[in-house]
Amino acid sequence: MKALATINAVLFIICIPLLLITTNVRFAVNDIQLYEYGFNKYNVSEEAGLDKGNLTEVAHKLITYFNSDEEFVDISVYNQRDIAHLKDVKGLIQLIYRLQLVSLAYIAVYILFNLLILGGAFWRDLARRLIWGSWTTIALLAALGLAAVVDFDQFFLLFHLVSFRNDFWQLYPGDKLLAMFPEGFFQDAALFIAGAAIVEAIIIGAAAWFFLKRRGKTKLESVPPTSS
Repeated sequence: MKALATINAVLFIICIPLLLITTNVRFAVNDIQLYEYGFNKYNVSEEAGLDKGNLTEVAHKLITYFNSDEEFVDISVYNQRDIAHLKDVKGLIQLIYRLQLVSLAYIAVYILFNLLILGGAFWRDLARRLIWGSWTTIALLAALGLAAVVDFDQFFLLFHLVSFRNDFWQLYPGDKLLAMFPEGFFQDAALFIAGAAIVEAIIIGAAAWFFLKRRGKTKLESVPPTSS
């Protein structure tokens, strides 16, 4: 039973960075302002030969597609290779959505189960594990961030090799998908996702640490002074 409890605690800690990262990826995928920021920063209108209104319309259609049951996207500016790759991208996004829900469900069930079994005695353990989960998130993203800073091109290549089973991601000059989403766009998006997750981890860890500190003070203050 002790080994099972340890395994469950470790899984809970792992689920914290998983939930934070997947939640921020989901937010980024559905944030039209992030698309427009990238379009403006990388002068996509000129590179892709589309005005800003058309780019925004395409971005809205992509967001709808990523959240739909449609197998292939219906956007006329994309060629067959673009469309095939977008199908793979959608599959990856849907996997991230599922991981988000699974990690959230595990965290919720873990907390509720332990509260039912242990009651108020579990709060201190929960706070400690939240701190561990926060540190795990920060350490993981710091390591990935360091790798990306050292050589983002290689990091981006490795990501594609791991994430996709075909070579549709190897787009050619002139493909609209490549023109609309240059490598710099994804670098900025990754920085946004990592930065948001780190800030959230710091908030969670700080709240848990403050809770432990306050509980410790409360316990000390509740003990009556002994007579000399």
